[in-house]
Amino acid sequence: MSVVVRSFTKDDIQKTGELYQAVTTKSNSVFWWVGEEDNWSNVFIAIDGRQIIGKGQVSIVSTIQKGSSLEHKHYIYLNLKTLPEREDDYLLYDLLYEPLLSRAFELKQTLSNEYKTMVGIGNKVTEGVNNNYFKAKGFMYWKSLYTMRRSLSQPIELSVVNLPYLCNQWDMSLEDSVDEYLKVDMEIWPEAPIGIKQFMDNQNHTAWTAFVVRENGVLVGSVMTWIDEDGDGIIEDVFVRKPWRKQGLATHLLSQAIIYLKNNGCSFVELQVETANKSALSLYHTVGFKEESEEVRYHREL
Repeated sequence: MSVVVRSFTKDDIQKTGELYQAVTTKSNSVFWWVGEEDNWSNVFIAIDGRQIIGKGQVSIVSTIQKGSSLEHKHYIYLNLKTLPEREDDYLLYDLLYEPLLSRAFELKQTLSNEYKTMVGIGNKVTEGVNNNYFKAKGFMYWKSLYTMRRSLSQPIELSVVNLPYLCNQWDMSLEDSVDEYLKVDMEIWPEAPIGIKQFMDNQNHTAWTAFVVRENGVLVGSVMTWIDEDGDGIIEDVFVRKPWRKQGLATHLLSQAIIYLKNNGCSFVELQVETANKSALSLYHTVGFKEESEEVRYHREL
């Protein structure tokens, strides 16, 4: 095999775009884009002649903060994709998997050793060949998620909230508001907090904003939203703190995000939800979302 595997560079962007088009046009796949230059040390490409035939990428997706329960774990994820005609070439997978795993171990050293670190992958359920490769590497089923989609041509019913609740768009002038948000986010998802890095990365997306609900100044709920590279709206990190649930706050936050995206020219909006989260599924159905595809996640200890 005359394949060379090396780190990604700026000169590879166009050919990586060609790989992206080949993979995503052929099938419904989870393909990570390479991101900004400070992320390229986490990206590896396989080249045959002058063509990029495969790409691997690694990223820390959740970091557990000290003081959390020891049952929680850090998560590092891998993404490995090849040209469709090479999708069953496990020798090619191996060439990319080796540097990916090595880089994952390097990233693990930056995390608190007080908590275990897991390595995971997320693929569409239809990516059977790719999923089977990782299962052969010892990855075990963890959970599944639906991607849900809503057309913004559908009627949007504006949900309202009454005093003492106030819903506002994120005020970036409040320097302490990020710390407040991260603290509440950790309360909601202690096993997978968003963390400051992911929060800041989200803010780099086109038209990023968040809507927050407060009661007498206390943050009780929020939703983030932005526009992806395809021009679709994305909704993420929807939460209402437990004492304030079942009062219509989540519905109100979603309606605010949907209207915001429509006003910014989007035709569709997407979000993800765990398939086992029946209450969240019911909420999203109520505001017009429908399941479009399913992603399955596998993991093992690193």
